[in-house]
Amino acid sequence: MNLETNPVVPPEKKRRSKRRTDTRRVSDEARFFRTWLRRPLVMGAVSPSSKALGRAMAGYVPDPAQFDERSMVLELGPGTGVVTQCLIERGVPESSLHLVEYSEEFCVLLRARFPKAKVTHGDAYQVAAEIERHADGRRLEAVVSGLPLFTKPDLQREIVVGAPLARMAAGRPFIQFSYALTLPVKPARIGATIETSPWIKRNLPPARVLVYRKD
Repeated sequence: MNLETNPVVPPEKKRRSKRRTDTRRVSDEARFFRTWLRRPLVMGAVSPSSKALGRAMAGYVPDPAQFDERSMVLELGPGTGVVTQCLIERGVPESSLHLVEYSEEFCVLLRARFPKAKVTHGDAYQVAAEIERHADGRRLEAVVSGLPLFTKPDLQREIVVGAPLARMAAGRPFIQFSYALTLPVKPARIGATIETSPWIKRNLPPARVLVYRKD
């Protein structure tokens, strides 16, 4: 009788894989910090989001098993792609992702890491405000945002969150993370409801996920 067994990964191969992961993480953090030094108000954070925060954000995306070829998930300010990878692990097809990033250096990185995704180099605030034009006729299933909203005036924040919500079907989420105790956009101002996650303490600094929806 033949018994199927899982292949044993040699310890040295495991160590090499871990070293590659650690090297990539350190490289991303250095790249992120350099970009923050050049444009602190654009970045809003000095290091990439943690995997714990990325998984929490991805968990609010509707079930990707229900997506079709017209489905699109818009990610605003993906940075080095930590949350993007979590979206893919959640089951979102890479070809359904539209990533909008201000940093040209990060765009090059994102195109290399996620070749099937659409990567747009530009102002994510402007793209969100003109979402109808940028959706290319696709159905917007969710928006996932890493934008530093508190660096912008109230009206611009409301447009960034409110315009995609107006384009999406009822109940579809605009997913934002925040380090602040106060809300970047008051839901009543855009006719939305809000759900907040517990604080994610494994992120540095601790953050929580804010999910805006329209009924």
